[in-house]
This record gives sequence, C-alpha cells and structure tokens, in this order.
Amino acid sequence: MLARRMKLIDSSGIRKVFDLAAKLKDPINLSIGQPDFDIPDEIKEIGIQSIREGFNRYTVTQGIPELREAVREHYRRKYSVEFEDTLITSGVSGGLLLAFMALIEEGDEVLLPDPYFVMYKHLANLLGGKPVFVNTYPDFTLAPEKLEEKVTKRTKMLVINSPANPTGRAYSSEELRSIAEFARKHNLLVVTDEIYDHFIYDQTPDTFAKYYEKTLLLNGFSKSSAMTGWRLGYAAGPREIIESMKMLQQYSFVCAPSFAQKAGLAALDLDITQHIADYRSKRDLIYEGLKGYFDVEKPGGAFYIFPKAPGDDGVKFVEKAIANNLLIIPGNVFSERNTHFRISFAAPDETILRGIEVLQKLAKQF
Repeated sequence: MLARRMKLIDSSGIRKVFDLAAKLKDPINLSIGQPDFDIPDEIKEIGIQSIREGFNRYTVTQGIPELREAVREHYRRKYSVEFEDTLITSGVSGGLLLAFMALIEEGDEVLLPDPYFVMYKHLANLLGGKPVFVNTYPDFTLAPEKLEEKVTKRTKMLVINSPANPTGRAYSSEELRSIAEFARKHNLLVVTDEIYDHFIYDQTPDTFAKYYEKTLLLNGFSKSSAMTGWRLGYAAGPREIIESMKMLQQYSFVCAPSFAQKAGLAALDLDITQHIADYRSKRDLIYEGLKGYFDVEKPGGAFYIFPKAPGDDGVKFVEKAIANNLLIIPGNVFSERNTHFRISFAAPDETILRGIEVLQKLAKQF
C-alpha cells in the first residue's frame, strides 16, 4: 500500500529518544536541540498583537514583502551580500524540503559532510538522489581534498552546515573560501544551512554566501529567538531556485505562519549577546567536564558536542547512559559511523553538571 520511497527513510533516532524521555521520571535530558530560554517577551507581544489585530489569514506564498526585504537588508548590512530573491519558509526544515524537491533528480549525487544533520540524507534518498558522504573525522574539518575524492560527473550539489549539528564545528572564513573554490571548480550548487549562525564562540561570524554566487542559504528563527514551534525560516539565493521553491510551497505549506512573519521582523536583528555569552559558558562547562574522560573536539558553535564513545560503540554507550537516566543521542543517527554520541548543552547548567557526573562515571567503567 505504501509508496516504495517510504522504505528509504526511517523514523528519526532523535524522535525515538524524545519518545523515551516521556517515559522516564525526571531524566537528565541532554538530547533536545532547542534553546532552554524562551521567546523574548517583545517578540511574543508582536505575535499576540498580530493575532488580535486579525493578521491570521494566508499571506502571499513567498512571505510578506517587508520580511523578505528585511532579510535581504540584514545580509547587505552584516555581510555585504546581495541576494537575488528570498522566500519565507515554514522553518529551515520546510526550506530544506522545498530546496531538495526543486533541485534533486533521480540519480543526482549530493555531497554530505559526515557527520551531517539527520534530514539531509533522508531527503536526498526520498527524492531519488544519492547521498555521497565525505568523511570529516576525527576533527570534523571539511578539506577540499576530501571533497575532490568524492566528486563525480553525477554530483549535483554540496550541503554544508556551519556551525554544525551534531558536531558544533564552525568553519573559518578561510575554510569557507576553500570550499567555495572547490564548488566553483566543479560548478556545483551549494546549499548552506546557517541556522546556528548566531551561536559562534571563538571567531567572527561569517556566511558562505559571501564567497560563492551559486549558493542557496537557509536560515531561520528557531535557535536565535527560540521560536521553534512558530515554524519560521527563510531561503535566499538565485531567483530561479527561489521561484521554483515558491511554486512548490503553493502546493505544500501554502505559506509560513502569518503572525510569526510579523514577529520575524523584530526577531531578525534581535540582540542576543547575553544568550551567546551564556552558551559559550555552557560550551566551556561541558567541554571541560568531558575532555579528561573522552576523546572530544571543542565545538566552536551551535550547542552540541560530539564525543567519541568508549569502545567505539555509540549505540551501546547511549544505552548505558539511558539506563542511568541520561538522555543523549547515538552518533549513527547523524553519521555512517557508530563511534560517537551527541550531547546538546542547550540546558540549564545544573542539568549539564548532572549529565557530566553520569558521563564521567560511565567513562570510568570502560
């Protein structure tokens, strides 16, 4: 009865852990990839006021003009980047689906740095593409020579994510330039997922779009403004691609939530300096607590850390952690390898300290 394509994907391993969390009593939850702070009150008020004023109907498919222009102006001002067109999407996840639908044909190869955000692989498979994994272990560096080993005549595009989920790796400007040179050499489209661009701790924020013209940028408001449930994101890039994504949105999401689009105008340039400082401290707290016990890279951004599991078996280690009431995610959810596990430090410091205590105890047992 079901379409054959459904055999190509599996229920997200993250969702399985979420379901498990509901069954545990007071778990130490370091699995959820969403901010532990709430939407700022001023953003809430704009959303509430928009609802009260009756801004509750469909908007135009591409999003309200003032938000689309605000996105373009944001990148002009911050990075001196000029995009041909923009589209307001139902979160970055909605943007990814539209982009992959518009771009991938049967047999197209999609380069994915491994580890990768879980959606990339499954969307490529679902739409008849072939995910080609570029090994970035052990330090999660995406070197051009690694990309050269994987590119073929069937390669259609490269997907990058910086700062990255699950590793927290943030590419430097020099790394972004070298990736752009590779893409230009092979005339590839690059989809850059920059949803964590506010959470960069040790270097100046940058965007891949500054270095390469055939770039489709995806970003949104779920992480910087904690608007995870409001489902608001955007795509920016070549007009031909944006127009195709808009057409697909007409027959799928229709439009992004109307009241959230109004709030997005204020959220786009929201000052979250204090949250960034808080999350830098959380990053330092988890890294210092793990580095003497695990083989682990210090994340430069996002709110994840991706240690190597003792015994090189991420699933087995996560099972032991869950048995000790600690929720973390096995690395094979995000990778073709089962050697690591993901921790989200988007949690209160007390929860992080409880998690570190359990992890140190488990590390000593191996």
